[in-house]
Amino acid sequence: MLNCQKDQFSIPDNIHYLNGAYFSPLMKKLELIGHQAVSRKARPFDIGIDHFYEPIKQLKNSFAQLINSDASRIAIIPSVSYGIATVTKNIEFGDQKKIVMCEEQFPSNYYSWKKLADEKGLTIEMVKASSNFEQRSIDWNKNILDAIDKETKVVTLGNVHWADGTYFDLKAIRQKATEVNALLIIDGTQSIGALPFDMQEIQADAVICAAYKWLLGPYGSALAYYGTYFDNGEPIEENWINRLESENFKNLVNYQAAYQAGAERFGVGQKSNFINTPIVHAAIEQLLEWGVDNVQQYCKQLSQNTVYQLKEMGCLIDNEAQRSGHLFGIRTNNRFDMDKLLTAFQKHHVYVSRRGNAIRVAPNVYNDERNFEVLLECFKLARKRIGTRICTDNLNTDTFPV
Repeated sequence: MLNCQKDQFSIPDNIHYLNGAYFSPLMKKLELIGHQAVSRKARPFDIGIDHFYEPIKQLKNSFAQLINSDASRIAIIPSVSYGIATVTKNIEFGDQKKIVMCEEQFPSNYYSWKKLADEKGLTIEMVKASSNFEQRSIDWNKNILDAIDKETKVVTLGNVHWADGTYFDLKAIRQKATEVNALLIIDGTQSIGALPFDMQEIQADAVICAAYKWLLGPYGSALAYYGTYFDNGEPIEENWINRLESENFKNLVNYQAAYQAGAERFGVGQKSNFINTPIVHAAIEQLLEWGVDNVQQYCKQLSQNTVYQLKEMGCLIDNEAQRSGHLFGIRTNNRFDMDKLLTAFQKHHVYVSRRGNAIRVAPNVYNDERNFEVLLECFKLARKRIGTRICTDNLNTDTFPV
């Protein structure tokens, strides 16, 4: 069982940071690695050819181990939108012209599909959540499966919904997609690193994951898995380092038509990133040491008592089987004064986010019981008598960062 790891992070005791789905803090040792990496740039004469290749090889190997895949299928990219744009650039639709995604999907996994649909006359089916809260997750998964038919070419979503942690059964969705010869494209940003994910089980065609949330890494880095469907695809950009034998610097002027093997062609230019790359690699190595399943179990157990008490107070929270432990939504069910709740969060230094009609809580291994005790106290301070009408229109969402 994993213990609290707060001592490895620079989080003051009076800060109750339950917002890992917004940004993760860097571990102290990753801060040090970052400082060392910045200092290296001051000594360019110490940067050799190996520094362009060995660190990214290590990073790809670590991420491949994290998701149980082949490292040759991993590409280093700058963002989810970049990875999704690579996917949309390389799909042949033929007679199958439908794209299935869930309602209120994160924009980075929407805009490229919308642009593609407009250009090619495709249909996007947004599968809505059920209005019946008790059946919401079950019905939502069923509706996604029902939407996948012979017209479907792509199913694209996350393992959990980014706004409230609703769990999507990727194994069942993969099976249905396979039956109709559809691709499964996953945005793993809000799950990979905190929720176990196994490529051998899910068999996704592409998985895109930003590093700055549950991978505990810096902003501006992401990783992607591209399956066999994309083996002969075209990258977004034509950079030198993705070409065959690019390691031979003296031969770079002899232009090479062939790409390097596997998913290497899809990597971003300057992917060697001498500052971000070693930080992301060290972060993933730490996750491998902890064990992602242990991270998930820690988050579940840490929040159990608070979730129970919030439900007793009238909040609507999905049952544990229908949501993740590291990210979940609290719907106040009009039983709390939202102005008072907001004020309590500010006064007690509680960091959460509002997404849609849910207050999103996203703990990680740097959180402890005290953080949830203070969160619960904020709700108690804002509680109103049952039956009192509460206005939620004046909630200041600026306090709830993206």
